[in-house]
Amino acid sequence: MAIRDTGTEQLIKDTAKRVFFTDGRFNATTQDIADAAGVTRTVINYYFRSKDFLLQQVFKDAMEETKQKMDEIFLSKLPLKKKVIKFINMFTAEFTQFPYKEPFLISEINSFGFTLPPQEVTAPLQQFFDEVQEAIDKGEIKKMLPVSFLVNLLSLIAYPFITRQLFVRTLDVSDSKFEHMMDERKKMIIEVLFV
Repeated sequence: MAIRDTGTEQLIKDTAKRVFFTDGRFNATTQDIADAAGVTRTVINYYFRSKDFLLQQVFKDAMEETKQKMDEIFLSKLPLKKKVIKFINMFTAEFTQFPYKEPFLISEINSFGFTLPPQEVTAPLQQFFDEVQEAIDKGEIKKMLPVSFLVNLLSLIAYPFITRQLFVRTLDVSDSKFEHMMDERKKMIIEVLFV
């Protein structure tokens, strides 16, 4: 039995991530990905059988990577405010490196019917929610459900990145000005969420 070259398999996945997450080419064909990876379409079909299966693998990997990074922050021994700052920095770096990752994940959930497995609140997330509730009880955060705090946090981080092209085109915001705005926004998010 032939041994599969996991290096080639990873190269194809990494290239697909770059094409989808960095370049924003959601409609890229298998041939486009093959060309970008420097392999033939047959090689992609050997490892992934179809574009849909490759999409599923890229989607699954991206979701797992994000969950792992979030869990690491949620389980850290940092005080809540520092956890939130680290969370903001992590997502800001992700959006800067992969500006089309979140829109890709959302479109794939909606377009291809990829579903997240039903799951209970994970232990790391529950720990974070408990810390948020404690901060709410102490008056450090405005009164709200802990899940609302997380939704607000994610929304405040993600929205400008997801709509970046709108700002660039309609408000004539340069890349450097946008990056400066996002750096200022990190502090503003903390000021909005904490009393």
